[in-house]
Amino acid sequence: QVQVVESGGGLVQPGGSLRLSCAASGSIFSTYFMGWYRQAPGKQRELVATINSGGTTTYSESVKGRFTISRDNTKNTVYLQMNSLQPEDTAVYYCNAQGLRSTAPITRYDQWGQGTQVTVSS
Repeated sequence: QVQVVESGGGLVQPGGSLRLSCAASGSIFSTYFMGWYRQAPGKQRELVATINSGGTTTYSESVKGRFTISRDNTKNTVYLQMNSLQPEDTAVYYCNAQGLRSTAPITRYDQWGQGTQVTVSS
């Protein structure tokens, strides 16, 4: 079993900052992809930022220059530093982790977390 758990959401005023964390644990051999997605009420889930095991990152245009994704490969943990938050960033933020299980035979995993609420409001 592989578990993915997000933390760090909350309520913040416009212009403020939050740091989200996401840890993958369990029967993991390697994690080659981790990403953050978000879903606002009435909207589809959208990509926010991704990072692979080599450190290559991608960002949606709406968060470029404001959000930074990073990871600690030794802990299978990914972070999302969110600065200059705006009301339109309000959403449930989900973490996705993909990699290989430490089982025999080795198989892939693709696991989502339960999500963490981020609310930007004055």
